[in-house]
Amino acid sequence: MKPIRTYLALLVLVAGCASTTAPPPAPTPAAPAFGWYRDAARAQQVLRIDAALSLITVTVRRGGTFARMGHDHVVASRSIEGFVAPDAGRADFRFRLDQMTVDETDLRTKAGLATQPDPDAIAGTRTNMLTRVLDAERFPLVELHAERAAGKGDKVQTLRLTVTLHGVSRTLDVPTTIERDAGGLTASGTFILNQSDFGITPMSVMGGALTVQDPMELAFRIVAAAQG
Repeated sequence: MKPIRTYLALLVLVAGCASTTAPPPAPTPAAPAFGWYRDAARAQQVLRIDAALSLITVTVRRGGTFARMGHDHVVASRSIEGFVAPDAGRADFRFRLDQMTVDETDLRTKAGLATQPDPDAIAGTRTNMLTRVLDAERFPLVELHAERAAGKGDKVQTLRLTVTLHGVSRTLDVPTTIERDAGGLTASGTFILNQSDFGITPMSVMGGALTVQDPMELAFRIVAAAQG
């Protein structure tokens, strides 16, 4: 029985964590939506997202008969760019897939994940994510457009959020906590997306005995401040 278990573990390591050299990122194209904020700034307050203080995390979980042999993962973006127009109740922001991190220790702890993959496994997971799953060379960006749907005067508002990922756009209502001060605002919340809704096939090996579950758990904290 032990040789069989060893063989399966090696198979998972090769299929799920094989790493290749990633190409250098291509230049980020201009965002047409950002032009709206340049024009709007002449008549109303426009805030710029502070990438150093903003964070989006995505938690994906393992499934299948041999789920115990895999890992749950936390993927994060700390390179969010974009703008917020509070009076208009809208925001546009985006981030590059190839700038995301995988399995930062503190983020795994915050997500309640007790184990920590080794560096080789993390590197392989990141490569597979960008190449085999997300096709980041063809679809390098995740773009998000938010409009206030309800609760203009409340701390908790409903934002109508359109997410464009893998060349597909989906819209959903997201309860969001908005905290404003003299210097800007902070928006935070959580929601669930399914990979399959964006034409993405979750990773799977051994005929589905070890898989990545379809739902993705997203959490965001977007900090925006007045432009200097």
